[in-house]
Amino acid sequence: MYREFFGLKEKPFNVTSDPDFLFLSRVHKEALSHLTYGIKERKGFLEITGEVGAGKTTLCRALLNQMDSRTRTALILNSTLPEMQLLQAVVEDFGITVGSKNKVSILKQFNNFLLEEAARGNNVVLIIDEAQNIKPAMLEEIRMLSNIETEKTKLLQIVLVGQPELRARLASPALKQLRQRIGVRFHITPLAKDEVSSYIDHRLKVAGSNGQINFTAEAIDSIYRYSGGIPRLINMVCDKSLLLAYVMETAGISNSIAERSIREIEGAIGQ
Repeated sequence: MYREFFGLKEKPFNVTSDPDFLFLSRVHKEALSHLTYGIKERKGFLEITGEVGAGKTTLCRALLNQMDSRTRTALILNSTLPEMQLLQAVVEDFGITVGSKNKVSILKQFNNFLLEEAARGNNVVLIIDEAQNIKPAMLEEIRMLSNIETEKTKLLQIVLVGQPELRARLASPALKQLRQRIGVRFHITPLAKDEVSSYIDHRLKVAGSNGQINFTAEAIDSIYRYSGGIPRLINMVCDKSLLLAYVMETAGISNSIAERSIREIEGAIGQ
């Protein structure tokens, strides 16, 4: 609806994890640097946490796009799969064809895959999103996947991405061995207040805005207060604001439009 009105090639504030829209805030730049370092230096396990909507999945997708041809990657988005289905999802995402779909056969072929990639001088990276949902027993199984290593390097880098509950889960005494293997840890905090305007402008520009859409300083202040700097919440308010601006046939997003958008998101229709 509003896309044509504003002359946009796509909607700028979708809540999907599109790496093309990744805004590298100070914290996101640091997180990406930690991930890149941990993978290139083959640190084994990496832990990335952040609140819901902080941009963790988008960051991981951007990371995958940056990996060179010498890095084999897999991204698992459904961490609640049963053990066998999760193992199958891992090998399938790496493009490994398994004959017999039993645990012993899958693990054997995965081990062979790691050894073959190492012989080619390649790195192998497994990213598991929403890792806070993985049961402790399954986390231990994942630790076992990383057991194959040479005297000098780890053959598999595993990135555990999740909400803050992941840190609490990994603090369990039962996961002591896994916790001791985590070589890189980073927590993604929300955008700072002074970054929200740049974030909004960035997404509008990527979506094809010619600069005519203008969020007033007061509107941005309201958006920050409501969202707390969480990108997903910022997107929700901005998307609703553009819709209201379209209905009102204006390119200026005033504080009243932003505040009304927030009320409607909270269910206060017509107030």
